[in-house]
Amino acid sequence: MRDVHRLEPLSADPGSGSVLAAWERFVRGEDHIPGVRPLVAISWHRCREQYRVDPHLTEAPVAVAELDRTPEHDVVFAELGFRAASVAHEVGSLGGVVTVTDATGRILAEWGDQATLARAGDSNLAPWFCWSECAVGTNGMGTALEAHGPVPIRGAEHWCQAFHDWACAGIAVRDVVTREPIAVLNICCWRRQLPASAESWLANAVTMTQHPLKRRARDSGAELVAAYTQARGRSGPALAAVDTAGKVVIADDMASVLLGVPACTPAVDPTLRWNPGLPELIAAARYATSQAAHHPDWVGSTQISAHLADEPTSISIRPVFSSGRLIGNLISFGASDGTQLPQAEGPVRPWAQPRRLVAMRDNRMVLLRLPEVSFAESQGSDVWFSTDQGRLRAASPSLDKLDGELADVGFLRVHRRYVVNLSRIREIERGPKGELILIMDDRTNEMVPVSRRNVSAVRRALDI
Repeated sequence: MRDVHRLEPLSADPGSGSVLAAWERFVRGEDHIPGVRPLVAISWHRCREQYRVDPHLTEAPVAVAELDRTPEHDVVFAELGFRAASVAHEVGSLGGVVTVTDATGRILAEWGDQATLARAGDSNLAPWFCWSECAVGTNGMGTALEAHGPVPIRGAEHWCQAFHDWACAGIAVRDVVTREPIAVLNICCWRRQLPASAESWLANAVTMTQHPLKRRARDSGAELVAAYTQARGRSGPALAAVDTAGKVVIADDMASVLLGVPACTPAVDPTLRWNPGLPELIAAARYATSQAAHHPDWVGSTQISAHLADEPTSISIRPVFSSGRLIGNLISFGASDGTQLPQAEGPVRPWAQPRRLVAMRDNRMVLLRLPEVSFAESQGSDVWFSTDQGRLRAASPSLDKLDGELADVGFLRVHRRYVVNLSRIREIERGPKGELILIMDDRTNEMVPVSRRNVSAVRRALDI
């Protein structure tokens, strides 16, 4: 944490002229912006195409959205405030400002040099103003809410021209179960480069802040297993316990088949829980979380398309609490107890449906129409699209997120590493043990394996 002691002299940001020229072209509507970092290029695209932020905006708006705060969130805010205040006098001596925001981009508190704080106030870089991307475009705080890891934004990389004299770096603290942002810690400097150690300090601060969150999540996992065991002892239908993100913590023999996960094997650690690859279940679990937060006695029911089931399966969802805090849900298969999830709202898809997919070729964004994409493949920490323009790296590093976005537009998760465009399947090959291999309609007739648990979903989707 004390890395910030080794601050280096601040000077003009190299390459700022080329970035400014690229910004001017992009604002005019061009897409070719060489020399711009992919993270920034993708953020600019969101600002221009999705959020439609005025690049000539001069100040941040008043924050109007306020999320429900849990005691756990208050602990995160307090911890980040302690760390921000402890380093503010060091950064402040160099004209710096340290801020903490909530998950909406609303600044909760700031520390730093008084003269710089006064200058920051001219742009509403101050408490109770909103610095999300949809409010003010690309900036350290807002873009950190959209990304993972430290996010430095320097000079003309900011979407709004009025903020081009600032350099900033932000990082989000995320819920270790849902991966949703809780807060952002950010450092800003006026007409100077950021301290060389800023990004490492931010990363270290978030790591330390997340330690108690991880411990609490493991405890919650153990409590979910205990609730499952107690419910299982009363016998009844197939049963599983899922966390608030819809990931499976434990499932009995029958539920494990429907979910495509190991049977009767607890996954207490949040990093080891199983993603069943069922967008309807994930959406239902999230809907249940939102309902139970306001109505603790709420119980709901809906239908989902489960693995190895030819017809939709009824499920009942019962929230599980620990010390008044929601930790997950018990899912009973073949049951229909409780309030029916409204069709218009649930299952609510956790991510918005895309009009186009964004890929990267070097530093250039490629906007792909959905029919152009044959399949998406997860490889290491990246996702790659097989397209009519060749193999391109996806702007999103999460295959789970793409699966959620594309589930209702003709794409299907067929393997933990693959999501395919059903309309681009040319042939289906059957293996000696009944496994399926998809021959795709692309340049090289790529072959995509279908995992055993996804065979029935493929058959239903293709009506074979």
